[in-house]
Amino acid sequence: MKKLTAYILPVVLLAVACAKQPQVSEQTTTDTSAPATATTTTTPAAYDANMAFGPDKVVELKQPESNKVIIKLMFKNGSMVDPAGKEGLTYATARMITESGTKDMTVSQIKDKIFPWAADYYTNVDKEVTVFTFAVHKDFLNEFYPIVRGLMLNPAFAEADFKRVKANQLNFVDQVIRASSDEEYSKKALEDLLFRGTNYQHMVEGKTASVQNITLEDVKNHWRNYFTKNNLLIGIAGNYSTDFLNKLKADMAQLSDVKPNIPQAGNPNKPNGIQVEIIKKSDALGSAIFTGAPMPVTRSADDFAALMVANSFLGEHRKSYGKLYDKIRTTRSMNYGDYSYIEWYDNGGSFQLPNPGVPRTSNYFALWIRPVQIAEGLQKQYAELKDIDVGHAHFATRLAVREVDNLIKNGMTQEEFELTRKFLRSYIKLYIQTQEKQLGYLMDSRFYGRQDYIQELDRLLANLTVQEVNNAVKKYWQTENMFITIVTDDSEAEPLKQALLNNTPSPMSYSNLVREGLPQEVIAEDDKIANYKLNVKDVKIVDSKETFK
Repeated sequence: MKKLTAYILPVVLLAVACAKQPQVSEQTTTDTSAPATATTTTTPAAYDANMAFGPDKVVELKQPESNKVIIKLMFKNGSMVDPAGKEGLTYATARMITESGTKDMTVSQIKDKIFPWAADYYTNVDKEVTVFTFAVHKDFLNEFYPIVRGLMLNPAFAEADFKRVKANQLNFVDQVIRASSDEEYSKKALEDLLFRGTNYQHMVEGKTASVQNITLEDVKNHWRNYFTKNNLLIGIAGNYSTDFLNKLKADMAQLSDVKPNIPQAGNPNKPNGIQVEIIKKSDALGSAIFTGAPMPVTRSADDFAALMVANSFLGEHRKSYGKLYDKIRTTRSMNYGDYSYIEWYDNGGSFQLPNPGVPRTSNYFALWIRPVQIAEGLQKQYAELKDIDVGHAHFATRLAVREVDNLIKNGMTQEEFELTRKFLRSYIKLYIQTQEKQLGYLMDSRFYGRQDYIQELDRLLANLTVQEVNNAVKKYWQTENMFITIVTDDSEAEPLKQALLNNTPSPMSYSNLVREGLPQEVIAEDDKIANYKLNVKDVKIVDSKETFK
């Protein structure tokens, strides 16, 4: 645990700096007597996220010393409300609101006007919510606000803008997701497999055929029916007046009065053994691996804090002290990093810290194994490996699953627990370094039936025991039944399929030079990993051209 000890100090110092920011409070206009922070009572795992949304539902974060104002408008809809055959409609509608201007100004005119104010606005669509964010210096709030109001109440929905937005969206589902990042591709493919047959299956951007089916009239109708005052949560942070907030509330009350029929979120499928889909594509440089297993716990439950400790110990996103990172990257130099997750991590390829604005009620535990080398590449690099059939994917998958299995069976030691918990209590403060992130996490808290998730989480972590963490791991994690998606080169697909189906031993393929420098204990562990039995029941090969259709 020396690596973790060394990592904690800089994180603690940065977290302390963040903690010195002005203290703020938050309240909901529906209950102005509510305390700024919640009690430590257990929040039930079963909750109705719809309760957080509706007329006059507001989260405030007053910061009188701030020079900015942040407005967030969170709608309870997301891609799960997309009609069958028009998957991607929520995404297209949100994009049209922000990328088509207002009845009075084109989008180009808006961008020119707000540029001197250093103002910004954007949208993010996830499975269950769509969030619009507006940010501006307080001195320009009164000039910026008519644009905010116009975009939300009187979007232009211009035909030329629709053609552009739709073309970009179709290009993403047709080309970008398959070509730009195999890591992101494997994550989206896992969700397609994990939630197959439910309203969680499709990417928020939709599918090839469904995006082609979307019309401008569909967008207008979707705006009226699913971006309404009845499924809205308003968030506001910074230096603003009561009069301004009242104006914002009154204007948003002019949104459609339709009461949208929001469906229940689709539950993840239960895998029978380990089920694998290998997505083959030409000229892939490695094998990108993502695994997942249903997990019926979200931030709404106190057990989530215990799982956060175990998850961080196993492999915090983009951190080098985790077990997976240590075993796969540091010790064996197989790839750039390996991490675990207990909730969706939005745009993990770009962000070191988790983003708010993607709360979900359906959840799963996942492992991300960044691309490892394929046999074809190893053969070209090292003459001594010319006879191998499969690259590192089989070995790396076995290693990662075995680490989870070991944690389930053996648990964390007291020392490992204390160091990881200490790290986390500092690290989570970095989630809310900015006004925008603070407000976002407060709004997410309401979705999960909480008041202030970050503060509550700190108290939960403070009162945890190592036994509670180990019990939670045994209760919620398992390795016998999982989904795995692997994006790899077409030359690797069939040999990898056969190796997985037959549980063929998968000795680690080192170059002679690397092998000579390895400690004996690593070589001994490699032999155990190579023969570790995975409960593989089914392996399918899917052509990349056939995904997300």
